[in-house]
Amino acid sequence: MTKYEVTHRLATAYHPQRSGQVEVFNRGLKRILERMVGENRASWSDKLDDALWAFRTAFKTPIGCTPYKLVYGKSCHLPIELEHKAYWALKHVNFDLKTAVITRSFNLMSLMIRI
Repeated sequence: MTKYEVTHRLATAYHPQRSGQVEVFNRGLKRILERMVGENRASWSDKLDDALWAFRTAFKTPIGCTPYKLVYGKSCHLPIELEHKAYWALKHVNFDLKTAVITRSFNLMSLMIRI
């Protein structure tokens, strides 16, 4: 932990207010859930996994990477279902698919080289 200049602090689970980092995390997760659920607040538990995944794979400026990359040491790969949705979105907004395929192939090759 000293390598990454992280200070270890203890806080009880019954008083998360004492830990500012917990409050920041909860605020961010709450914001994502509010946007995903909208008016139907009863379905928040169904969207919790997706909200956590979005939070963990989003770039965080203070740490200079995603929390996923910080923990696992590599970038997160999208599940196939989300890849398909991304392809549909590209096609739907009439982007140049040939350029998108070349860019995507380049990105995948660079990931393969890192591994």
